[in-house]
Amino acid sequence: MTADIVIPKDIATAVIAPAAYAEDAPALEAFRWLRANNPLGRAELDGVYPFWVVSKHADILEISRQNDLFHSGDMPTTFTTIEGDRYVRERTGGSPHLLRTLVQMDAPDHPKYRLLTQSWFLPQNIRGLEDRIRGIARAHVEHMASLGGECDFVRDVALTYPLRVIMEILGVPPEDEPRMLKLTQELFGAGDPELNRSGAEGRDNDAAMLELQAVIADFFMYFKQLTDDRKANPRNDVASVIANGQINGEPINDFEAMSYYVIVATAGHDTTSSSTAGAVWGMCQYPEAFAKVKADPSLIPGLVDESIRWITPVKHFMRSATADTELRGRKISKGDWLWLAYPSGNRDEEVFEDPDAFRPERTPNRHLAFGYGAHLCLGQHLAKMEMRILWEELLPRLKSLEFAGEPARSAGAFVGGPKRLPIRYQFA
Repeated sequence: MTADIVIPKDIATAVIAPAAYAEDAPALEAFRWLRANNPLGRAELDGVYPFWVVSKHADILEISRQNDLFHSGDMPTTFTTIEGDRYVRERTGGSPHLLRTLVQMDAPDHPKYRLLTQSWFLPQNIRGLEDRIRGIARAHVEHMASLGGECDFVRDVALTYPLRVIMEILGVPPEDEPRMLKLTQELFGAGDPELNRSGAEGRDNDAAMLELQAVIADFFMYFKQLTDDRKANPRNDVASVIANGQINGEPINDFEAMSYYVIVATAGHDTTSSSTAGAVWGMCQYPEAFAKVKADPSLIPGLVDESIRWITPVKHFMRSATADTELRGRKISKGDWLWLAYPSGNRDEEVFEDPDAFRPERTPNRHLAFGYGAHLCLGQHLAKMEMRILWEELLPRLKSLEFAGEPARSAGAFVGGPKRLPIRYQFA
């Protein structure tokens, strides 16, 4: 491998380090360097399989649209160490996945499993949920109004609002929502000692993997009971669709049903929570953005898209090449592993003017935060609708908005966003 292809070790380390995303700047600086100097570079670090870092918007699109050439399921779909991969394969009989969700699937399975629940998340169907979602949004605005002009927006609004919406669609009762929230944070926050189950930092690989397995087992235990109930008493909810779903005329097995629940129950709220909090963070950091959206409510859809781009809750997915190919003049070999760096694509200077700024009026806003191609996020329309409705209810009542302390992001190289956002505000 020629030297100019290999990424400097400090840059490659910043790409994979959970803490680099907590502080935001180290990861974004590494990606900025890569886009300028080595937009399709190869990381070669001790203890991990070599992988390509795809840092440019155009290349991420190119890979995402070629699902036959770049698979999601042949290698781990999220980054792991060689030791972590071996650990999983030993316990799954050779599979690189502890879960088998839509994210880990390729054709022909992926389109069939996606079709099971797809209709629930189409724009024409979620429009019927608008009144119910607006009621949930109003309740959260009233809660915020009752807090006396200061709150932690993550804890008090952003975490619970999307959670309530997706759990209602899924069919999980309100009393179980705290459990779902805690399990989601433990699953996605494994690299953050404030969010993971043990509260530990820098655990060895086996301890971290055991903890992750325990979290997944708790999810499975909960959803097994839900499945049994919905098989006996189907209702008009997504849980009933999954519990009674069939692929090729056969019921889906328990492992795949449980995995399906987990992706809907976690991705269905966590990323929306991060983007919702990101909008408030952006409006506090850029008061002119708050003033513009207050003065012109037609900018609310732009506020939604800009907060999703600016935060980019999903930091990466991995792909592996199914054949020798060429990208950006570089030879990719069959079996090569590629890191799709979404925060980098969403700050690409060739696509976004002044990419680090928070600009609700940004148009067009061709961000990649929902993915692209066959794996385009199933819940994107629901997420945008939830955020739009919340801002329609909250912004007319907000007279002022500012930080009331130091905000903080979670440590995570896979999924993450604001974990603390102390704000001060006045209601009209």
